[in-house]
Amino acid sequence: MNTSEFRRRGKEMVDYVANYMEGIEGRQVYPDVEPGYLRPLIPDSAPQEPDTFEDIINDIEKIIMPGVTHWHSPYFFAYFPTASSYPAMLADMLCGAIGCIGFSWAASPACTELETVMMDWLGKMLELPEAFLTEKAGEGGGVIQGSASEATLVALLAARTKAIHRLQAASPELTQAAIMEKLVAYSSDQAHSSVERAGLIGGVKLKAIPSDGNFAMRASALREALESDRAAGLIPFFVVATLGTTTCCSFDNLLEVGPICNKEDMWLHVDAAYAGSAFICPEFRHLLNGVEFADSFNFNPHKWLLVNFDCSAMWCRQLVPMLRLKKTCLVSVVVRRSR
Repeated sequence: MNTSEFRRRGKEMVDYVANYMEGIEGRQVYPDVEPGYLRPLIPDSAPQEPDTFEDIINDIEKIIMPGVTHWHSPYFFAYFPTASSYPAMLADMLCGAIGCIGFSWAASPACTELETVMMDWLGKMLELPEAFLTEKAGEGGGVIQGSASEATLVALLAARTKAIHRLQAASPELTQAAIMEKLVAYSSDQAHSSVERAGLIGGVKLKAIPSDGNFAMRASALREALESDRAAGLIPFFVVATLGTTTCCSFDNLLEVGPICNKEDMWLHVDAAYAGSAFICPEFRHLLNGVEFADSFNFNPHKWLLVNFDCSAMWCRQLVPMLRLKKTCLVSVVVRRSR
């Protein structure tokens, strides 16, 4: 495809997308297909010669669309609202064209700095504590993750790294393995399954705190678990509080849980993936009260804020544990490659 054809096909694709969005309510929301429907309809290996653009578009309508769940349909009420908008689609086109990999400032200065500034914008809209904003020249800041699941895992690994460094500084004879087998994390029994998955990946114990009649984690239940685990020789180090659970949109009590985490030197991660966008509205901002106790906070602009998936905003109060985590991961990669 040369530049001339790209211009022509690009306009055709924009027309196809616009027609799809305008006519989406006429499409069946949930596909009437069985698992494995697709394989018999496409070749069992990649073609040696390319198909024409017209054939590909025809295959999309004939083969792909019958198996698509139309999340943007006005008749779709499952899971959560997933955002999209024409400006966001155009921005995706530009991002794909530039194609920079912004893993460091030098890799693409504008990419790194724009993300930093936009995260500050978003943090101000939420009225996050200044400690989470980069412009204040503090120790914290924000970064875009792929999903809330990823953000929870990153927070847990950073908290684990911080705990190991702290314990080894006090008792140099302790090995990382000896510490990790005693580390324990906590979340409400209403927390998303990704929290449990983060514990499994991080190699630490995770305990579910029974919620109250409003499906919220409260201080009394958390304190009881902490006392029991400390008596058993375990080391509490990480708590996930959920603001807007996916099951029923319940809210853990940050104003109760936060002070306990600070007093016990446990990392508090706030997962507001589902409901976080609402905190921009002044009438809902009180639901975020207590975030000042958090070490990290996350929500998904790709729910409600008209930004295409995947855009999960994460802030950290202190970036040092995150940098240590990055260094640890880098050393691990180098060691594996050297083998």
